[in-house]
Amino acid sequence: MEGIVQALVAFFSQTIPGELTVFLLSLMPIIELRGGILAAKLLQVEIWPAFFICLVGTILPTPFILLFINKIFGWMRNTRLVRLVDRMEEKGRSKFDKINRYKTLGLLIFVAIPLPGTGAWTGSLAAALMKMDFKSAMVSVVGGTFIADVIMCALSYGLLGLVL
Repeated sequence: MEGIVQALVAFFSQTIPGELTVFLLSLMPIIELRGGILAAKLLQVEIWPAFFICLVGTILPTPFILLFINKIFGWMRNTRLVRLVDRMEEKGRSKFDKINRYKTLGLLIFVAIPLPGTGAWTGSLAAALMKMDFKSAMVSVVGGTFIADVIMCALSYGLLGLVL
């Protein structure tokens, strides 16, 4: 992940401000908040702007995923992209057991763990495929993203070193 983030930072930093680079990386699936915070640290963006930029960038796609992904998948099934839909649905369904046991709290915890394969995009996809209530899913994804942001900032900006 770090190599991808470094390459994207090098590419974007030549043309756009650091804060916009951080925002764009936070919007991207897979990279999301984890990559956004790493980019912010590389670009020497202060912690508080980085925190809020990454939070907004990561959360922004969530309502669109929750509301429209099932319709988009339905449309894509009638195209040559059916294999892509199957893979994405399988990825979302593979997280069902972890999330479904505790519903809203399970989704929040799943999104809050800043590891590859977890996060707002995958959590939103799983919630949409499970037909979870929109409000509950949004609360869980936003709360989980906030917690993940706190964890990543603490790790990346060395706040744990100040506390310990």
